[in-house]
Amino acid sequence: MSRSLKKGGPWVDPKLLKKVKNLRAGDRIVIKTWSRASTIYPEMVGFRFGVHNGREHVVVVVSEDMVGHKLGEFSLTRKFVKHGGRIQREAEAALAIQASTKAEQDKDKED
Repeated sequence: MSRSLKKGGPWVDPKLLKKVKNLRAGDRIVIKTWSRASTIYPEMVGFRFGVHNGREHVVVVVSEDMVGHKLGEFSLTRKFVKHGGRIQREAEAALAIQASTKAEQDKDKED
């Protein structure tokens, strides 16, 4: 038995399911929700949800591939910032210079 089965079956916020049933699929209305733990049901396909990530509502358009997943999986809570600092910037600048000189050499060979 997998761990998720021990925690109980799929769960969806009753208020969210009620909102979905009151709307028609294909409406351009965004349903705002803070319920990141709600499982995506087949009835939700085609709807737009504004899933809160702690700071703002990220618009998620539900497709068939998302059924069974949680809403929170599609609204990331952290923004990735590149690793490194000054050393990384210098390395990227050196690569950019190499690429530009290589492009110039290739252009000269064609002429």
